[in-house]
Amino acid sequence: MNTIPALTRSDLIAANASAGLNRQAAFEVIRAGEGSADIRMPWNDDFTQYAGYLHAGMIAALLDTACGFAAATVAGAVMASHFSMNCLRPAVGRAFVAKGTTVKAGRKQIFAKAELFAEDEHGEMSLVATGETLMVPTGD
Repeated sequence: MNTIPALTRSDLIAANASAGLNRQAAFEVIRAGEGSADIRMPWNDDFTQYAGYLHAGMIAALLDTACGFAAATVAGAVMASHFSMNCLRPAVGRAFVAKGTTVKAGRKQIFAKAELFAEDEHGEMSLVATGETLMVPTGD
């Protein structure tokens, strides 16, 4: 049976650097391994919506990336086949941290979830959104 190697933190840092959106948004892989991954993004006024909060599209990008990177640490390269998110409160802070966790990794489907936290000027974190992703291994 062919097995796809799990991706390491170094692999994910390289993958992160190769993705244009991730570079533009300054995503940083701060932790990855054993079915989990944490992604950090500093505040950027260019990614706000009409009322000055972080745009839902950027919230989705952070959650989806954290889920995908978490899954990749156990299943190798993956791509999303379904994604959903819940915005719990306005996302405002000096930075954001998305914490992804692999819930279940099978041969054909991987389930992952993530939480997005806003960090204030004192370093306090508050939960602003959650997301879930269903992924499939790409075999890459």
